[in-house]
Amino acid sequence: MKKIFVLSFISVGYFLNAQSLSNSPYATYGIGDVKYDNTIETSSMGGISTAYISDFTSNFNFGNPANNSNFELTSIKLEATNENNYFKTDYNNTKSTKHSTYLSNISLAFPISSKIKMGLLYQPYSSKSYDIINTETRTEEITGQQTIIGNRFRGSGTLNTAQAALSYKISPQFAVGARANFYFGNLYDTNEITTSNAELINGYETKNTIKNFNFTLGTSYQALNTSTDRKFTLGATATFGNTSNMTTEYLNSTYYYTDGEEKAGQKIIDQKSTNSKNLLPLQASVGVGYGSENQWFVSGQVDYKKGETISYFGNTFDFNDSYRISAGGWYLPNYNNFRSYFSRVVYRYGAFYEKGNLKIAGTDINKFGISAGVMLPFKTSSITRMSGLEIGVELGKRGTLKNNLINQNYVNLKVGFNFADKWFRKSLYN
Repeated sequence: MKKIFVLSFISVGYFLNAQSLSNSPYATYGIGDVKYDNTIETSSMGGISTAYISDFTSNFNFGNPANNSNFELTSIKLEATNENNYFKTDYNNTKSTKHSTYLSNISLAFPISSKIKMGLLYQPYSSKSYDIINTETRTEEITGQQTIIGNRFRGSGTLNTAQAALSYKISPQFAVGARANFYFGNLYDTNEITTSNAELINGYETKNTIKNFNFTLGTSYQALNTSTDRKFTLGATATFGNTSNMTTEYLNSTYYYTDGEEKAGQKIIDQKSTNSKNLLPLQASVGVGYGSENQWFVSGQVDYKKGETISYFGNTFDFNDSYRISAGGWYLPNYNNFRSYFSRVVYRYGAFYEKGNLKIAGTDINKFGISAGVMLPFKTSSITRMSGLEIGVELGKRGTLKNNLINQNYVNLKVGFNFADKWFRKSLYN
């Protein structure tokens, strides 16, 4: 059984790199629609992770690698996400929906010693998947002749991330951690323009090839009152140190399509290649939490991300600094009540508000949402071996109807399994 889990971890990672993800039309800008590096556990609590140290021994925290003092088991997680997006704009009173289901996270974590813990994770970081057609009719004032102008915007590709995290417990209260992040993938954008009286199409193509490293450092402090079992937690992280860049290849050309949708008669008008070293700039997070041992926990968190500049259709596009405010927690009624299964279920809740880094037509593209989830333990699961089925849901809104922009409502459903046990350890006795 354990060998099957390890083989599944490798094969699922291959499939994850090839899948197509749904996203927002706002993904046309920059590196696409960022999915955030949250497991079901933290996304169900509004995204809190910086000051969240799990009370259970089976959950590894990748958001803040310092927060793994209680982690003692080998854990394999497989998670999938179903995205349901509903778009509306006042421009031509247009409405649209988009759905997709994809593998969103696989991870393997294990303790090296009582003080050192390690985790490996692989998941999509951002994606582009859009195809928008816009037509406009113009009439000549003198002749009255009408010309139809067509614009087609297409985008595709996924930016994946592989992470390796280490946690070190300095004392019962203090811990530090580090995470190496490798981002890789290709993102494509195409804008095609033609008119009803033209024989050729004018195409503007951008291909971003990304291979980028950066690093996340984290620290945490947790004080436990043994007489009341109450906990107070502080945490902080910083992500920095890009060691590579993004190569952007831009091509402006004219062509026409054959019956097989193959380009023919292509003539290059302009072509250039640029590099960007500010792809994933400085990010920082601070959080505070309070709770009762094995009963409940609440936390608040603030995330900051510095703005960046990215080449887009031959020009540069500037992103603003952004921040995200999150709050959430969990509740466990009574794990010792074996007569009632639902008393042993972990219930999670959260909310967030994000001031986005996009500003279009003088309007900020912001985002907010609420989330909830449950951890349904397996029948044989105990509080020291918390394995089970993870279910999470997130409802939110992004964008606005102002200035003919797009309002996006979404419902994201997440399902996953956490298999945790004392695997890969030598037995002391036969």
